[in-house]
Amino acid sequence: MENREISQAVIGRLPRYRRYLGELKKQGIERISSKELSRIMHVTASQIRQDFNNFGGFGQQGYGYNISYLHEEIGKILGLDKSHTMLLVGAGHLGSALINYMKFRTRGFNFVAAFDISPDVYGRSIGGIEVLPMEDLAGFLEKNRVDIAVLTLPKEAAVEAAEALTRGGCRAIWNFAHVDLMVPSSVVVENVHLSDSLYKLSYNIKRRELSETE
Repeated sequence: MENREISQAVIGRLPRYRRYLGELKKQGIERISSKELSRIMHVTASQIRQDFNNFGGFGQQGYGYNISYLHEEIGKILGLDKSHTMLLVGAGHLGSALINYMKFRTRGFNFVAAFDISPDVYGRSIGGIEVLPMEDLAGFLEKNRVDIAVLTLPKEAAVEAAEALTRGGCRAIWNFAHVDLMVPSSVVVENVHLSDSLYKLSYNIKRRELSETE
């Protein structure tokens, strides 16, 4: 794949393509056209072809896409052909749920440590991993390579934690705190605001209700 900038909109659609292709693969289907994939995913065939052409196309005109091959190649594009080490910062309800989510492990995302700011949870085991105090974070990062830090602290503590993670050489932060983090460009951040998705859902409910009353 050519090393060039791909729009985040395209990247954002790749996991969904891979998920649908995975389901088709489980059904034993070997090939699919962009038109057939369009019907299943409710994305235009033109959009599918444009997205895939960013990475070389993958298909042959009149022959379609090999599902198994395309599923594997999208996985490689997304970096799923190798494992990633992860640590949790914030061992509350959300953090505990994430570290216990088994599909992360089966897909190569492996938690190796957990940290928290509250002494009440020190020593507690979550998914077989002991929760350590934040004071131990810097030392852990000195000795261990961490690809992704999962940040589920309150926003007041999240900024300080992000600074510590950055200083420690963490490569990426999956941020669930209610604050958009400002970090050096060498650190990749994905901000996840759960309420934004809920508000979008609320808007669409309201829009539907208004259309039904017209």
